[in-house]
Amino acid sequence: MPSWRIVAAAGAFATYAVLSHWLMLEAADRPWAIVVLLGPLLLALATLALRQRHAPTLLACALCAAAMAAYVARADRLQRAEHLYVLQHVGFHLALALGFGLTLRARAQPLVGALAARVHGTLTPTLAHYTRRLTQVWVGYFVAMALLSLALYASAPWWLWSLFANLFTPLAAAALFIGEYALRYRLHPEFERATLAQALRAYRSTPLMEAKRP
Repeated sequence: MPSWRIVAAAGAFATYAVLSHWLMLEAADRPWAIVVLLGPLLLALATLALRQRHAPTLLACALCAAAMAAYVARADRLQRAEHLYVLQHVGFHLALALGFGLTLRARAQPLVGALAARVHGTLTPTLAHYTRRLTQVWVGYFVAMALLSLALYASAPWWLWSLFANLFTPLAAAALFIGEYALRYRLHPEFERATLAQALRAYRSTPLMEAKRP
């Protein structure tokens, strides 16, 4: 991806994150704000599931869309919509933890291993072991973010939870992704080099269904 596209994408994402934080503080209960805050993620998941022809995810997206529509229709009679945003944030991370975790079964290929296989073709035993451990790290990260989200919602002011969900969460995921990439070749200089662009393309193009052994 050209550098100007990366900068533009980062700027657009930062703008949306700041806007989401502002909406959660100033207009969280408005029906249109609910659609703006929850709709893009749902649309992105549905588009990915449609491209990969993954029926369970499509069904889940349809159910979520129906629930959101029903909620919006009753928004004028509801007091607070905070729990809806918390449910979306926690549910998203737990779903990712489950998706990554299922690929750690005995007869499955870890998801990170499937991504690495797309980049490198074949995996050495050391690299295969490393990708399994890294998949475990991502599962732990997603579970930790879900638990931290619940803890903050229960004990901290709403503005702090919103800051965590809209700004800290994506920054933490990016830090883990980039930090692991920077550390990988210090720990294992024998690994074949791959660029961040190749890794991102692998993440976008590898369906979860492919993360299994033939």
